This record gives sequence, structure tokens and C-alpha cells, in this order.
Amino acid sequence: MANWNDPQPRQGFGASPIDGRTAGKVGYDQGLRKHMLSIYNTMASGVLLTGIVAMLFASSGLAVQVLSTPLRWVLMLAPLGFVMAMSFGLNRMKTSTLQMLYWGFAVVMGLSLSSIFLVYTGSSIATTFFATAAAFAGLSLFGYTTKKDLSAFGTFLIMGLVGILVAMLVNIFLQSTVLQLAVSVLGVLIFAGLTAYDTQMLKHQYAQVRGTEFAGKAVIMGALNLYLDFINMFLFLLRFMGSRD
Repeated sequence: MANWNDPQPRQGFGASPIDGRTAGKVGYDQGLRKHMLSIYNTMASGVLLTGIVAMLFASSGLAVQVLSTPLRWVLMLAPLGFVMAMSFGLNRMKTSTLQMLYWGFAVVMGLSLSSIFLVYTGSSIATTFFATAAAFAGLSLFGYTTKKDLSAFGTFLIMGLVGILVAMLVNIFLQSTVLQLAVSVLGVLIFAGLTAYDTQMLKHQYAQVRGTEFAGKAVIMGALNLYLDFINMFLFLLRFMGSRD
């Protein structure tokens, strides 16, 4: 039983209870930083791989040939297939298998996104990319450092995401420029919010996966979530900042 009448930490051999708690906190913080850094590095590497594949595929002339055939639907739907495979097979797959699928996803996303180089100028794509990167860094930092619980905010954002997906499907038939503009504005705002929300959720998740076999998988899936936030925010923002050829 603790001696509440003795305010001084015990001295002698070994660390005091206070020192032990401090050491545990320092160890946890160091582990959290390492965990989040692994997520950011994996996410950034995936984005870089996607960009390289997209540029090479577009500059080679293959993008024009392939995207003008029914194979374009394969390229458009392939990334979704990878995401579904990773999500539903998460518990059964080994970490190495999940990682391989992540890199495969980044490659097929590059093939799919090569179409933007056929529509927008290279300079406007680069400008939008760096603007997205700056916004992503600030929003993710906010999500990591804020003391406010973003859980309820996240639920609202998910509902908004479903809404814009429905609106995009409807606009395929309506071809409304006003609705397209509204969807683009909401898309940027929603994925900006999701960046902060997902970052906070990944930070809190560390306490659950710390020291478990799932930690490696959590890094990959966390990188996938942030990757999707970044790419979608970039694509919606490109509709405003992109200059067409």
C-alpha cells in the first residue's frame, strides 16, 4: 500500500516509482514517434512510386493507347480491388503479403492516374501536388497534436464522403457543371478533414497494437489510409488549380 504521508520518492537501488512512470512515458512516446514515422515514410514512398509510374506511363505513349480501349476500365477499377483485398484479407495475410499488395496498389494507381498528364499541364500538376503536400502536412500535424477528440467529426466526414460519391454517380448522367463544382469543393474539404481525423485515429491506435504482431500491418494500413486522403485531396484540388492542355 502506498505511504501517502511520505511525499518524497524513495531513494536507493533501482528507480523510484515516479522515475519508472517517467521512463515508461518516454519509452511510449519514442515508440509512438517511430510508429508514426514508419507510416509517413510508407505513405510518402507509395505516393512517390505512383507519381513515377504515372509520368513514365504517360510519357511513353502507352497511356494514350491503353486508355482509349476497354482496358481503361481495368485500370480504373484495379486500385479498388487492391484496397478491398487488403481490407478484407487483413487478418489472414502476413505482413509481407500486405506490404506487397500495398506496393502493387501504388503501381496500378500510377497507371490509372496517368490520365491526368493527358488532360492537365505538367506545371499545374506540380503546383497542385506541392500545394496538397503542404496542406496535408499541416492538417496531419494538427490531427497529431490536437487535444480535441475528432471521433464525432470523423463520423460526419464519412457521411459526407458517401454523399459526394452518390453525387458523382448522379452527375455522370446530369453532366451539371454546378454540381461538379460543388462536389469538388466538398471533396477537398472532406479529405482535408479526414487527413486530420485519420492521423489522430492512427495515433490512438498505437496503444492497441504496440508490441503485437499486428503492429507491422497497422503501419501498412495506416499508410494506405493517409495515401488515399492525400491522393483524393490532390485530385479534387486539381479540378480548381489544374490548367488544361
